[in-house]
Order: sequence, then C-alpha cells, then structure tokens
Amino acid sequence: MRIAQEALTFDDVLLSPAHSNVLPKDVDLSTQLTRDISLNIPLVSAAMDTVTESRLAIAMAQEGGIGIVHKNMGAVRQADEVLQVKKYESGVIKEPITVSPRQSIREVLDTTQANRISGLPVVDGEDLVGIVTARDLRFETRLDDPVANIMTPKERLVTVREGASKKEVQALLHKHRIEKVLVINKDFQLRGMVTVKDIQKSTDFPNACKDSQGSLRVGAAVGTGSGTEERVEVLVNAGVDVIVVDTAHGHSQGVLDRIAWIKRHYSEVQVIGGNIATEAAARDLLAAGVDGVKVGIGPGSICTTRMVAGVGVPQITAIANAAKALKGSGVPLIGDGGIRYSGDIAKALAAGASSIMLGSMFAGTEEAPGEVELYQGRSYKSYRGMGSLGAMAQGS
Repeated sequence: MRIAQEALTFDDVLLSPAHSNVLPKDVDLSTQLTRDISLNIPLVSAAMDTVTESRLAIAMAQEGGIGIVHKNMGAVRQADEVLQVKKYESGVIKEPITVSPRQSIREVLDTTQANRISGLPVVDGEDLVGIVTARDLRFETRLDDPVANIMTPKERLVTVREGASKKEVQALLHKHRIEKVLVINKDFQLRGMVTVKDIQKSTDFPNACKDSQGSLRVGAAVGTGSGTEERVEVLVNAGVDVIVVDTAHGHSQGVLDRIAWIKRHYSEVQVIGGNIATEAAARDLLAAGVDGVKVGIGPGSICTTRMVAGVGVPQITAIANAAKALKGSGVPLIGDGGIRYSGDIAKALAAGASSIMLGSMFAGTEEAPGEVELYQGRSYKSYRGMGSLGAMAQGS
C-alpha cells in the first residue's frame, strides 16, 4: 500500500478571514453549473428519490438554484416530472395547447383537466379565431355543443404582437382585467400566450434560474445501463436543460462512453459526469466532452460507500484535486455530499467547487417527495441513499 497524500475533509479546515471592502448586501452568489448554464445561487438538489422530483426542482429554480430529478422511476414519468418544471413558469408560452372551434365543449373540458390549465386558444388551421377560458366553461351544461358557441371570438380578443415588452403586456392585463394575452404575428396567427400567473411568479422570484425562453431550468439523472438511450431521448424531448450521468464510480469506462454518446447525439444538451474524487478522473471526464464534473465518493451523511467498499477521498482534497485538473478548461465543478453546516458550503466553494449538491438538507422540506412518518407526535420525512436496498429494489 502507498499513502498518496495527506487528505482533508470539512472538519479539518477553516477559512482564514481577510480584509474586505464588500458588504453582505453586495455579495454576488451567481456561478456556473456547467459551461453554458449559470445559477444565481450555488445550490443543487440531489438526484435522490427522497429529495428531488418536480416540486422541489421548481422551488430550487425559483430561488436561483436547480434540481436534478432522480432516475428511480420510468423514463416517461421522469420526463413528465421535467415537463412539469418547464411548463410551470414561462415568459411566453411558445406553443400553447390549442383546440379547434369544432371540438365539443366536453372535449375541451377534458383537455383542460388533463393538462391542468384554465384557458385554451381556439385556432382554425393556422388562424387564431378565439379563446376559451375557465369562465366560459364553468357551469356549462351544453357539453356536446362546439366550443365556438361559447368562446371569446376573434374580434374581442386582446392580443399583442411578437416582441412586445413585459410592461406592455402588464398594461393590457390590467386594463382589460384578464389573465391571458395572446401573442400573434402580422397575419393574426398564434405565436404564443402570456399569463398573469407567469408574470406574477416572475415578480415574486426575481432571481429564478431560467432558460432563454423564460422557463425554469431543471436537470435529470441517468445511468449507464440498458434503456439509457431511450431515457435520454424522452428527457431531451421534454426540454431538460442538463443531464447528469450519475453513478457511484464516475471514473469508469461506461460513464465516459455514455457522456461521449450523449454529446454526440444531443450536442445542445449540457452533460455533467460523476461522481469522481481524483485529478485523473477529472481529466478523463474532460476528454470525454463533459460540461460539468461532480465530485464526491462517499462523503454524504447517508452514504456508506467508504464503510462498505473502503473507497473514497476526503471531500476538501477531492474537490481541490479535481479543480486543479479542470483549471482553465471552463468546466465547473459540483461538490456533492458531506455538507452538514452552512460553513461547509463556504469551505467547498473555497476549495474549488462552483456549486454544491445537497441531499439531507433538502430531504425534510415540504417539497421533497419522501414519505411523512409520524413518531411520538412529531412528523419526519423518510430519507435514504440511492445505494440502499429499498432504492435499488426500485431500480437505482
């Protein structure tokens, strides 16, 4: 056996204070998650089945971070979780669900209920002819009549042209006391829809992490086994912003090959690889074309890798070594695991991480999907590692 180096973890180090001219209110926490994706806060929720599904991913993105939806579910359901995040808030809904004026009111009601929406533009071919909202549908009894009988017709529609400012849209919403404005081109063809809910969400969460279309950002985890290619395809079609090739040993050929395959087939999607703990692993992931590197072998509070397999590198050293390999590449590093106190986040960032992935700190939140357990009059949420028997039985 050869002792490679003295290695440090969070409890072994403290940050030495120094002179500063920066006031707390002026601190900028924005950072890079990947080459092309920036965050407004350096926090990422872990891809664990008791931590991140759509509810927590939405909350994370609204606050400026991002959530990574776990893979312990079918590909279609995982894609649906991603889609729920992408559809939750939009600057302009580019392709709103539409109905034909000849469809029955019953069909329109079914569509609104299935998609959990309150209003639908009515189009005839390429032409916008009206809109039907919850107010039109409420208490309606003529369910077999065409929706054209109850919709707001073309001549009474409130619309804006493509490229209209947010201020102009808000003025129309206020003036007409409505909740939706349709976006049209010069030929009065539908090009999108703006809702008052989306504008309100934008006002309530000014630091939200959004894509170029105004939708919240979200990531999703995949593995390296069979069915991964199909899973990646449905996730990309759902609009996922970043795919995390998520394994316990990221410095394996299967991970490197999977990263290269995703970048070859879906070059527009950002890819994070992990987990790793060495400088050599970071270099190999970089060569495979990765856009972000996730560091952490066994530091998590729930993780037993170091006890069961005897494998790992203390997290401060692991982050520092990986950061050395990535220096100058433009590829950021995510520190994953081992965070027990807020000060540990600062230490990880100082060691070279650009963002921090958290599991246990988010597992007890209202938005986390873990089951609520009542014990001695107090409520708890279940939390388990993705290498646990229960998680692996479900497909982890």
